[in-house]
Amino acid sequence: MSGFWIFDEVQGFVTGAVGEPGRRVFYLQVLHDGERHTIRCEKQQVAAISQYLRRALAQLPIPEGSLTGLRTTFVPVDDEAFVLGSVGLEFDRDADRFVLVLREMPTPDPDESDDDPGDDPDDDPDDEPFDGAVMRVTVSRRQALTFCDQTDRVVAAGRPDCEWCRRPLDPSAHFCVRMN
Repeated sequence: MSGFWIFDEVQGFVTGAVGEPGRRVFYLQVLHDGERHTIRCEKQQVAAISQYLRRALAQLPIPEGSLTGLRTTFVPVDDEAFVLGSVGLEFDRDADRFVLVLREMPTPDPDESDDDPGDDPDDDPDDEPFDGAVMRVTVSRRQALTFCDQTDRVVAAGRPDCEWCRRPLDPSAHFCVRMN
C-alpha cells in the first residue's frame, strides 16, 4: 500500500493494544479532522517512541496548560493504514512541536530472488526509492507527554518482565537465560 499523509494539527495521538497479554497486537492511532488513522506496530516500537519523547521532553520546559481534555482513547478499527517499519523523530523548535515520520514496513518484491550469494556490495537499499506509505504527524509537547503516559500504561498492562532477564514472563513456562 502506498500513500502519504501529513497531519500538522491532530486532535489525538494514542497507542492501543488488542488481544490478551502475550498475544496483543499494538497500534498507533492518529485522530485528525474527526477521522482515525491506524498503524499496526510492535510493542517495542511504541515503547521506543515513548522513551525517545520522554528524553526529549526532559530537555524542554514543562508544557504549559492542563493535560486534561486531550484525546487519549484508542478506538479499535477494522482497517489499518499500514504496518509500521521505521520511525523518524525530530523536534521543530520554531513551531515548538515534535514531528514523527512513520514509514510503512517494506514488503519484499516477489520478483527479486535472494538466491544469489554474491550480491553486489555496491547495492545500498537506502538508494532505492521508497514507494511505501508515509504518515507525517506533528504533535505538541502536551500531546507528546500525554502520549507517553498513555503508552506506558498500555505497555505495562501486558505480561510482567522476569526480574533477572527482563524478558516477558510466559504463564505456561519461562526459560530465563540468567537463571539456567
